[in-house]
Amino acid sequence: MAGRTYRKGKKGAGRHVQLPEYLQATEAWATLKPGPRALYIELKRRFNGSNNGRIILSHRDAAKALNVHRNTVGPWFMELEERGFIFQTRGAYLGPSGVGLAALWAMDELPTVDEKRPQFRFRQWRENQKPRTKTVPARHKECDTPPSKSAEPVLKIVT
Repeated sequence: MAGRTYRKGKKGAGRHVQLPEYLQATEAWATLKPGPRALYIELKRRFNGSNNGRIILSHRDAAKALNVHRNTVGPWFMELEERGFIFQTRGAYLGPSGVGLAALWAMDELPTVDEKRPQFRFRQWRENQKPRTKTVPARHKECDTPPSKSAEPVLKIVT
């Protein structure tokens, strides 16, 4: 008996972006602002399953896709890099014909094209916390007065 035939005319669900639970459960993702999150999703949208390390996304294209000014996305790229979600495999440069070439990006949760294993650096990222200071008890007002210049000490009589 042969297996059931695939239903004729069945349509797939189409492309989608998957955000795994282990990524969303990290402190790096929980404290990330909405702008960098949207940029990460746009980068992940351009990943086709075999081009990690060669994902092309310029600042202008990212700004157009996210409907923001092109100067806004630069800090978002830097924030994603600092937190360990993405890294740059090739920087942007001016090509030989005078046409600029965009940077190539890779996501740190997936293996790259050149068979490098994922590092998962976003799992180790921690937010810098301000050090806690000890509570110092208040001093007496008498301690703040400068000592007198007379040679004889002055004694106070308390009654």
